[in-house]
Amino acid sequence: MTNAFQRAFPRTLVAASLAVAATIASFGMTTSQAHAQAPAAKAYTASLATALDTPQREVINGVLWNCAGDSCKGPVDGGRAGKTCASVAKKFGPLTRFATPKGELTAEELQRCNGAA
Repeated sequence: MTNAFQRAFPRTLVAASLAVAATIASFGMTTSQAHAQAPAAKAYTASLATALDTPQREVINGVLWNCAGDSCKGPVDGGRAGKTCASVAKKFGPLTRFATPKGELTAEELQRCNGAA
């Protein structure tokens, strides 16, 4: 009986080791894919009517906005989108587009935004 056990044990050990290695590898692939598909950070984006000559950074409503050329981006600040839009327009000039994580402002809302600046 000892002989049968001694012959089967190495095969069982190899099979168990392969199963553990496969489990670890599949777990690693699963977590990597989940990380790669993480949602993008919530941010506002704006398009300026007139492009900037040099990139600019400004704190607006407590968050840092980065603008280069005719586009600006800043994290969601917790305020109303219309108020944030007006603050960005006041600092950088009239906007042709303002988008939130939920969608873009309508033409009417954008007009109010630029008018409030």
